[in-house]
Amino acid sequence: MSCFLICGALFVVAAYFYREVIVKGQRCTSAVRLHGKTAIVTGSNTGIGKRTAVDLAKRGARVIMACRSRERGEAAMEDVKRESGSSDVVFLPLDLASFKSIREFAENFLKSEPRLDLLINNAGLYSGGRTQEGFGMMFGVNHLGHFLLTDLLLDRLKESGPSRVVNVSSMGHNVGRVDFDCLNKNKALGLGTSMFDLLQIYADSKLCNVLFTHELNKRLQGTKVTCYSLHPGAINSELDRNFSRVLVWVLSPVTAFFFKTPEQGCQTTLHCALQPGLEPLSGRYFSNCTVRNVFAKARDDAAARKLWELSERMCGME
Repeated sequence: MSCFLICGALFVVAAYFYREVIVKGQRCTSAVRLHGKTAIVTGSNTGIGKRTAVDLAKRGARVIMACRSRERGEAAMEDVKRESGSSDVVFLPLDLASFKSIREFAENFLKSEPRLDLLINNAGLYSGGRTQEGFGMMFGVNHLGHFLLTDLLLDRLKESGPSRVVNVSSMGHNVGRVDFDCLNKNKALGLGTSMFDLLQIYADSKLCNVLFTHELNKRLQGTKVTCYSLHPGAINSELDRNFSRVLVWVLSPVTAFFFKTPEQGCQTTLHCALQPGLEPLSGRYFSNCTVRNVFAKARDDAAARKLWELSERMCGME
């Protein structure tokens, strides 16, 4: 009996340590204030995007909440205003699955906003289907939409420098791959529709985020714009909304205990956006508020350049 009690006690201690140290992780320690600064946060109507918007608004930034759903975006905007105590929070519609919507968003923003200090490409989804232009949904939204958005806003970022671009990726990029033949033939990272196929395509899109950041940094040399990619942690958020409801229910006790809350999950985003002195680390990948080394495939110069050039063609930017 005593052996079982000891083992049980050790398990409880280990679980507590894991939750407190590994799951909760580090917090952004920057005390930077953002009065007079403007930030865009995509996908900020829920999850870590919404918590990021609240934090930036509390610091005095003018926050542009870029979300697909007007109803949910405007409701979230009111929440952010209330929680932050700031009235300088604006909703602008942005559907990253539509080049037309992205261009309209950029046009409206550039007409109404004189500066842009932080572009936080936070939105992401796990879903099958196709975008309006016929691209695979996760490639189109998770990578291509943010690629086009960043390009359209890059001059304003340069004018407002020092400024930063923060791309929310995932540790899933470690098992990702970029199949350029599939992209050229099918406008998608993969064609499977099973849960495992979609998980692989999601990881592929997250590798695109890291490669995009790697190449963007090279093209920003000589400017006052820096860029960073990151893993926010496993988040108990709405990313699983396209999973089977039964699977979500079965896994809910696990996700509740072992996954970060959105508040905990936005800390590395905030670190990359706000921490002073990160400029020499532009183009790098962060996790748990710490710069991390990545596998060779995530810093492959040739692959990053090829992805950039293909993305330009697909967005009609040539």
